[in-house]
Amino acid sequence: MSDRPASSLSGHEGSWGIDPVPERLRVLGGLDLGLLWGNLGVSLLVVVAGAVLVPALSLPSALVAIGIGCLVGNLMLAVAGAIGAQARVPAMVLMRAPLGTRGSYVPTVVNVVQCLGWTIFELLVIATAAAALSDEVFGFEARWAWTLAFGAATLVLGLMGPIGVVRTVVRKLAVWVVPLAIAYLAWWGLTGGGLDDAWNRPGEGGLSTWQGIDLVVGVTVSWIPLAADYTRFARTTRGAFWGTGIGYAIPDALLLALGAVVLLTRDVSDAAALPAAIASGGLLALLVLLALTIAETDEAFANAYSGAVSLQNLVPAAPQRALVALTTTIGTIGALTLELSSFQSFLFLLGSCFVPLFAVLLADWLVAGRRYDGAELLDAGPTRVGALLAWFAGFAAYQWLSPTGPSWWVDQVQRLDPPSWQIGATLPSFAVSFVLALAVAAARFTRIGMVRA
Repeated sequence: MSDRPASSLSGHEGSWGIDPVPERLRVLGGLDLGLLWGNLGVSLLVVVAGAVLVPALSLPSALVAIGIGCLVGNLMLAVAGAIGAQARVPAMVLMRAPLGTRGSYVPTVVNVVQCLGWTIFELLVIATAAAALSDEVFGFEARWAWTLAFGAATLVLGLMGPIGVVRTVVRKLAVWVVPLAIAYLAWWGLTGGGLDDAWNRPGEGGLSTWQGIDLVVGVTVSWIPLAADYTRFARTTRGAFWGTGIGYAIPDALLLALGAVVLLTRDVSDAAALPAAIASGGLLALLVLLALTIAETDEAFANAYSGAVSLQNLVPAAPQRALVALTTTIGTIGALTLELSSFQSFLFLLGSCFVPLFAVLLADWLVAGRRYDGAELLDAGPTRVGALLAWFAGFAAYQWLSPTGPSWWVDQVQRLDPPSWQIGATLPSFAVSFVLALAVAAARFTRIGMVRA
């Protein structure tokens, strides 16, 4: 018997539960999803992530890392979105296929923590940008007030759901504002002076190109366990694949590259300093900062909404709107009490979980004939320990090759004597989990075939 809640069958488009989305709500085309993911890709944090690549890497090497990393990360994101569109269920319900119903609870908990953490982090960035803007215009910051205001805006967007956000915000506002903001940021970064020197400046070392690729992929893969939450409303699998992949890839690559340039030409290297630096550029800069601040709210919405949807994988009977209110409230309280850099490294540790997790999902989906039945996933059977171990093995490989996270965690991993060769961790960890998960899935489907025979 399915554990789906009867309330989810009522079908309010803003709060559809974990059941497969019905045809009448599959209304988002490839362009809609491209605009949604394009808007989610526009973030001050992406600019800052690009700044991390230099001066350890030269600017040409950083651009190579950005190009390869965006290709790998966005291909993963696009495939995850396509699988979600095919099965028509949320991302954490998809994980029931390789891991079993109760096995999916493990990545669900990790993803809920990640979503709450990024909700807090996004609201911190938004409030910091708004405070810099109000300080420039009105002479006061009042970051706490901006935190509350944008926390309320995040709640409204979360209650609207993906369809409402695309129809009301993305199509009517973001599609015009965001490209103009990116264009100004590009001009601002490229006219800072010293671009020729920046291009010819050698890297200072401490980061290999492969490790730079890991960082770029990390910017994208944190969205993989959220992708299906939105693409389940897609009209077609093909539209979900191209809309998700291209929609996020374009601003992802542009803003990462811009971040590297900004560090070298404007000497801005952290999220807290970037809004104030932009705000100092005059009236047009203030308007752009306002546009970026408003656009950043979509990232907070996406994390709060997906945190609620993920929780429904644990408690299907809980009303989604109540869970959205819960995740948004926790995010707002966290943004009021925490500092901008106090837990970013912990979020990167969580992010390293999702490359091997996607490898497990992809391997199982391929062995299953490249098709999942969303209705069958609602009762996916017992925990599949083999797939969980494949995931954990990939995570262990990632951390061994490139320890990521808080200093106490990195110190513990360093005791295991990780290799000195700097080859990155993304592809090796993916390969470990993918190969092991292929073997596990093949054995499981072979047993199923023998039983049916």
